[in-house]
Amino acid sequence: MPELPEVETTTNGLKKKIMGLKIKDIWTDLSTKDIRQKNAVANPKYFPLFKHDVIGRKVISVGRRAKNILINLSGNKTILIHMKMTGHLLFGRYKFKKKINKWLPNETGPLQDPYNRFVHILFSFSNHKMLAFSDSRKFGKVTLLDTHTMHKSVHLKDIGPEPLARSFLFPNFKTSLIKRPNQKIKIALMDQSLIAGIGNIYSDEILWRAGIHPESTVSKIKEEEMKLMFKAMKELLLKGIDFGGDSMSDYRNIDGERGKFQLHHKAYRKTGEKCSKINCTGVIRRKVIGSRSAHFCSSHQKLFL
Repeated sequence: MPELPEVETTTNGLKKKIMGLKIKDIWTDLSTKDIRQKNAVANPKYFPLFKHDVIGRKVISVGRRAKNILINLSGNKTILIHMKMTGHLLFGRYKFKKKINKWLPNETGPLQDPYNRFVHILFSFSNHKMLAFSDSRKFGKVTLLDTHTMHKSVHLKDIGPEPLARSFLFPNFKTSLIKRPNQKIKIALMDQSLIAGIGNIYSDEILWRAGIHPESTVSKIKEEEMKLMFKAMKELLLKGIDFGGDSMSDYRNIDGERGKFQLHHKAYRKTGEKCSKINCTGVIRRKVIGSRSAHFCSSHQKLFL
């Protein structure tokens, strides 16, 4: 699933591509009765309402909240996009193939990447280019909110603070995590109601760098290690953005290109490899914790219970 750095990379790309453009049309081939998609484009009863409210509006700004992309439109409307497990946004020229009922890139280059072929939603803009939502598993969410009240909506109201905000200092970090004193730190870091935007990849990397075992109990972690974890979180999320996100799996940026953070993993999906920490003799292990996979060093990551 795209995490904060991937969503931030996409958001930054959109700011360069769609600002000031008008939405001319919208297409989708999604159709679901899943109650969780009741007010989303994937619901065939909701889609006509969404389309009516969006066409003709201009993109005013683009932002991010946790793992959600927020495209603010004229008339105080905001398109919220959550890429979920396998979704990513692509921008360029597309053509529709009636025989297969699919949109395909009408240009050479990264958009031709096989991971970019699962286009299920497409926005046409006034400059004759398109914003495509590729999502192989069709779990992504696209909906429309009132801009002034969107942060009170069910989609955003229970999300925790942004970890890269200047105002998010170590005391805030500690206060957020200690709300789950008996929880394992791996799970607490990924709890979106505590801290926004961290998922499986970056939680593994943060804990590896801080030297904390993922099964450690939050309340038992010492102050010194908690500070190391806070520092690692800030550094690694920024590093993820600098490298254009993580493309170990499906994620691509809006130009269809892979990010490079996966080339710098120290723990995530490194099972069986020797730990790369200097003078460490450990091996990277994998263990399921709270239904999520954790990758960690068998030696230098301390267990606090």
